[in-house]
Amino acid sequence: MNKQDLIKYVEETYIEKKKLPVFGAGDTIAIDYAIKEGNKERVQTFQGTVLQVKGNGAHKTFTVRKIASGVGVERIFPAHSPFIQEIRVLKRGKVRRKRIFYFRGLRGKKARIAEKR
Repeated sequence: MNKQDLIKYVEETYIEKKKLPVFGAGDTIAIDYAIKEGNKERVQTFQGTVLQVKGNGAHKTFTVRKIASGVGVERIFPAHSPFIQEIRVLKRGKVRRKRIFYFRGLRGKKARIAEKR
């Protein structure tokens, strides 16, 4: 058994995989994320547009972008993180690409994504 097979075996048996909703680039989602501050723990919601979904299995990540006080904020979430409480898909976006990094340069009305019907 080589190293790659061993790593794959450990990931499949010991890493807890969550049941995730189906979403992709252009979708608007809300992520409830547990944050620890000292001995307190609270749940914070990060709501934004998915720019990309990358990887598979235990290494799956997704990038979410939102505008906060006029400043663009992006965050990369590991899909199977134990800190993620819930993921809700709020809107399905109609885009033609898998990775929509061009979205970073758009402002105002140009930054809207049409909704899938």
